[in-house]
Amino acid sequence: MGTPRFLEVDDFTPAQFASVLDAAMHGKRDPASVAKVLDGRGVALVFEKPSARTRASTEMAVVALGGHPIFIRDEEVGMRRREPVADVARTLAGYCAVIAARVFDHATLEEMAAAVHVPVVNLLSDRAHPCQAVADFLTLRELFGDLEGRRLVYVGDGNNVAGSLAYAAALSGVELVVASPPGYELDDDLVERARNLGGAIEMTADPYEAVRGADAVYTDVWASMGQEDEAAARRAAFGGYSVDATLMDAAGPDAWFMHCLPAHRGEEVAAEVVDGPRSVVWQQAANRLHAARAVLAELVARGGEGR
Repeated sequence: MGTPRFLEVDDFTPAQFASVLDAAMHGKRDPASVAKVLDGRGVALVFEKPSARTRASTEMAVVALGGHPIFIRDEEVGMRRREPVADVARTLAGYCAVIAARVFDHATLEEMAAAVHVPVVNLLSDRAHPCQAVADFLTLRELFGDLEGRRLVYVGDGNNVAGSLAYAAALSGVELVVASPPGYELDDDLVERARNLGGAIEMTADPYEAVRGADAVYTDVWASMGQEDEAAARRAAFGGYSVDATLMDAAGPDAWFMHCLPAHRGEEVAAEVVDGPRSVVWQQAANRLHAARAVLAELVARGGEGR
């Protein structure tokens, strides 16, 4: 069957994605019902990049499933410096039922998944942020119930978060509109892949045109971790793409605001929006736990044996 993996949202079928959302919602409502599918087993959490929400939510998800999270910093393994990625993965697979990693280069995850037969989970890479997308679509399910035909508008950089949202939208029948300045759009190949999955994706450079009729407006930081040297150029390029009260008014009175956090108030979002009554960012953040728990349970059920 191959290695159970969740390196990007489209590693799941539409039915599997819906099942994960169902499980996340059920587990959130009734935590006592969550099966201890990792009872007595370890999960390696390899972090090349630091994190707050990802580490805390994933560790607690492992605990909720009866497992033991093992947090491993980059300097402790030194992938590609002390030893090859595949060697690290094979070693960890000898101890743990799952390997989950937050990395700079998506290729690192691909190498891990190719080397082992335990599930491999992407906790963030330069290409994708799939567990975040699960939490986001769990939040949308809680807000709206049925997702089919809802309109999600992403304003900002066509980055890893936007890419995972595109696949999640395609798998769930959500219309996605992405408004980005020239040169910062979603990758053409990614858009084509999402459309081939059945996704309705619209690209535009006009954020005001994009948000009309939105059910939710989503944004992310303009310069992600590792792009600090681009921060000044990005601030100039993204002028006019800040989600402020005026843009939210253009979206309509019923549109919710979403952000994966951390938020830079006064840059990609105004404080009055992220801290306002239409913001669901803390609901999203809390849902990272329920999303991670459901993803891990799904992958273990699909064949991760571990040792």
